[in-house]
Amino acid sequence: TISDAIDPYRIAINENLLDDLHERLRRSRFPEPLPADDWNTGVPSTYLRQLVDYWLNEFDWREAEAELNDIPQYRTLIDGTPIHFLHVRSPETGALPLVLTHGWPGSFVEFVDLLGPLSDPRRFGGDPADAFHVVVPTLPGFGFSTPLGDEGWDTDRIARCWIELMNRLGYHKFGVQGGDIGASVSPAIGRAAPDRVVGVHVNGSIGMPVEEVSDEELSSMTDLERDRVNRVQAFMRDEFGYIAIQATRPSNDRGIVVDSPVGLLAWIVEKFKAWTHPPEALPDEIIGRDRLLTNVMLYWATASAGSAAYVGYAQNVWEPTPQSSGTPTGVVMFAHDVGIRQIAERGNNITMWTDVPDRGGHFAALEEPSILTGHIREFFRTVRAQGGSSGQVGGPH
Repeated sequence: TISDAIDPYRIAINENLLDDLHERLRRSRFPEPLPADDWNTGVPSTYLRQLVDYWLNEFDWREAEAELNDIPQYRTLIDGTPIHFLHVRSPETGALPLVLTHGWPGSFVEFVDLLGPLSDPRRFGGDPADAFHVVVPTLPGFGFSTPLGDEGWDTDRIARCWIELMNRLGYHKFGVQGGDIGASVSPAIGRAAPDRVVGVHVNGSIGMPVEEVSDEELSSMTDLERDRVNRVQAFMRDEFGYIAIQATRPSNDRGIVVDSPVGLLAWIVEKFKAWTHPPEALPDEIIGRDRLLTNVMLYWATASAGSAAYVGYAQNVWEPTPQSSGTPTGVVMFAHDVGIRQIAERGNNITMWTDVPDRGGHFAALEEPSILTGHIREFFRTVRAQGGSSGQVGGPH
């Protein structure tokens, strides 16, 4: 029974579920390749077959499960929904609490390689003054933060949920970071609790030019920014289909991705190919097949792909420009990212902005963990004096 207590959690996927998965993979029915069997039409048949074969015959979920269970995990009931989270306490006195929020089609797995360097920089050759107590919640409707208690899990409600989580952990002052959905949730936390959030750090989505850009605005932009505007326009024209489905008929999509492991794999892997960098590389060449499939398994094992899509895109997909909280905000834009500073500044107090035009993509924590870690450290050095540790002493360790 899940309650509002902070309960330790260990992943333990039932063996019958794994047997069922393997049977489904063995019995997969693949279509004949389309005349143009390339990434322009989705996941190529040959590549999909290769991934399915690896998933069935070489991927070891129990090994991945054991790796994840080495990380302290907990669950607690907030607003009627179980919330799963990682909580890695730093050994350093004065560490700053930091909430990391993932996106879609990612998971808490995105941050696994950041946990050690962020929480214990001394052990990883860094400055112990940069240490964080790291909290990584799983978004409502994703993975082990299921089932959803009710509807209405928009960005602002998730932000309030994370604030309540930090209340229960005893953290008063803290920082926030995220990409994709996390890049919307993190500033929303700053708006909801400006007296408690010492800094907001985001990668990727903030300042995306989703509305028409005037000629005057274009003329004031750099070549890099104009390229980002062009890529957003191409995205809205050529790649918007999945959002239209998930944001309007999430139940239809749910039947495919919850019942068919191959359908789920194709749905997620196509986005990893489209959003990783460099664009010509295959996603498993950038991230690795085991990490990619571990992420997919979190959706499969919990039958949560439908509710994740619902939470991710059914509500407030393109939000109006919000009122700025005034909270200092740091931004890093990798090669695939499309944020424009002057647009981001309309609703955020941008105090640090870094473009990395030749490295990394949408899944920065997976693709370029060292660069992202370095930028998070650099930004929070500028705001730590406001925060201090303010950490709990009696909660989970």
